[in-house]
Amino acid sequence: MGIRRAEAVDRAAVETIVRTAYEPWAESIGVVPLPMVADYGDLIERGRVHVLENGEVDALIVLETDGDVLLVENVAVRPDRQGRGLGRRLMAFAEFRARSLGLSALRLYTNEKMVSNIGLYESLGYRETGREALDGRHVVHMRKQL
Repeated sequence: MGIRRAEAVDRAAVETIVRTAYEPWAESIGVVPLPMVADYGDLIERGRVHVLENGEVDALIVLETDGDVLLVENVAVRPDRQGRGLGRRLMAFAEFRARSLGLSALRLYTNEKMVSNIGLYESLGYRETGREALDGRHVVHMRKQL
């Protein structure tokens, strides 16, 4: 399995993975999760999407440099590939990328009802830095110092 920058031909797979990974959360949080409304054509064109593949795209991560911090905007894994460590592998890639860019930390945000995600991020060394309401969503901000 390799991680590479997404290309235009990956757009349909990326959008399908995001939709199928986040659809189950939409009902429990009461709104459409932000990753489901992102413009993946633009994100891919700007080089912000990386995919993990093994013959086909299995997972993705969206990264953005924000000052001296790398923002992890989205991590999504195909539902039939979840539970195999792919998300952890992408998070390790994000940390490697941040270090290689000389950045001091990573940050991310997730919905407060996505408690399994919050637990995963905490197990990876992220700490909660605040909460806020954002477009009808209840967001938990998290950060990991490098």
